[in-house]
Amino acid sequence: MTAEYEALAQTRKRVEAGGAERYHAANAAKGKLFARERIRLLTDEGSFVEDGLYANSLAEGLPADGVITGTAKIDGRPVGVMANDSTVKAGSWGARTVEKIIRVIERAYADGVPMVYLVDSAGARITDQVDLFPGRRGAGKIFHNQVKASGSIPQVCALFGPSAAGGAYIPAFCDVVAMVEGNASMYLGSDRMVEMVTGEKTTLEAMGGARVHCAESGVGHFLCKTEQDALDVVRNYLSYLPGNWQGKPPSASAAEPATVDLEALVPVSERQAFDMRKYVKGIVDEGSFFEIQALWARELTIGFARLNGEVVGVVGNNSMFKGGVLFVDSADKASRFVQLCDAFNVPLLFLSDVPGFMVGTAVEKQGIIRHGAKMITAISEATVPKICVVVRKAYGAGLYAMAGPGFEPDATIALPTAKIAVMGADAAVNAVYANKIAAIEDEAERAEFVATRRAEYERDIDIVRLASELVIDAIVAPADLRTELIRRFAAARGKERFFSRRRHGVTPV
Repeated sequence: MTAEYEALAQTRKRVEAGGAERYHAANAAKGKLFARERIRLLTDEGSFVEDGLYANSLAEGLPADGVITGTAKIDGRPVGVMANDSTVKAGSWGARTVEKIIRVIERAYADGVPMVYLVDSAGARITDQVDLFPGRRGAGKIFHNQVKASGSIPQVCALFGPSAAGGAYIPAFCDVVAMVEGNASMYLGSDRMVEMVTGEKTTLEAMGGARVHCAESGVGHFLCKTEQDALDVVRNYLSYLPGNWQGKPPSASAAEPATVDLEALVPVSERQAFDMRKYVKGIVDEGSFFEIQALWARELTIGFARLNGEVVGVVGNNSMFKGGVLFVDSADKASRFVQLCDAFNVPLLFLSDVPGFMVGTAVEKQGIIRHGAKMITAISEATVPKICVVVRKAYGAGLYAMAGPGFEPDATIALPTAKIAVMGADAAVNAVYANKIAAIEDEAERAEFVATRRAEYERDIDIVRLASELVIDAIVAPADLRTELIRRFAAARGKERFFSRRRHGVTPV
């Protein structure tokens, strides 16, 4: 080997080793893997091809300029990969770092393949701000490219450490974010900065830790115990989606659902809760339900699943939490997921057990009308096959929010005991007859009056009557629901997808 080859080999070895050993040891003590090991565990063996390995290689202590980028395969399918190396100046960004990230996103978008972000970065290097921050190929271009790629290619982020300041927007622009509890965090300003600006004393964990974002802010989607769990989320998430907006979700071998007595699961009394997640598992292929944002806005359950091997997106009200009433956060949760499914050709299954949107001073001040309008907008604009199943009830604007008949679903199906109305019987009787009820002094007489009026209301909204008026397309027994859904989604698979003559709507964000 010539001296030149030997020198190059040594340089490559030094770059691939990352930062100083003490930084590797510090990461290992926190349960953190080396960035290159994360890529190795995530991607198919021998498939990773690196770009920009020698970026800033002439500088001292900046191997690859702190970020590893390239292409690889996951389960035999091509992806673009970016991984911050936190052993190199805490994974901070320099000018070459930014250029490498910009290039790999542009490459993934041009090739029409998913983009994977393995994030562990302290943010921009202030000392290099003129080179990396303001220009046409500065950090802003990363976010511009992410927005451009959004809905065109899947973008998924696994967050292993900090994602600070402007860098926090890389996860924010991804479809989903998996966060490792105890290590991952997202924040626009550090705890020291917050105290200096606002006087508030806090910690990074309390302000922007993984549990905060997965359970309270909704910016995180999956709370993971280990880094391997986060990598598994990335792999599983991509397994439900096509490589880009023009592809079809990958099929899998069909499987029977888990053994669930769907009829017995749903209580007759609307006041008694049941877990919609169990209902989903009794319909879809066993082991296929992949719940998203399980800890946030839990009154709404969302996720991917497979019906007879084919991917569907599930949106269901869960009365185990807040009675299944739609709040500001659950409306946002639904809006984003519906848009995600519509972008990547995933049919939508709505399982309705909804009392409606929450009312009251607090939610009005939070903008419940605006957020509800956002959810209804997303459902209106979705042109993938949509099926609405009224499992127990669909009251008020909740019917609209769950893709009811007015929103061009491919079918509206009801169970024999389902109810569709402006409101429930008790609320309706009280709304119409409150004064008369109050005027009846005899308790037994009052109870009889209420029961009579309630029975009249129930007859008025009888599900068979609604089917006779063509509001409902089918009334299906729980035991037959899965078969009915499989057949209807198969029939709708080739539908023409068009919504409106325009560039885009003005979304009530």
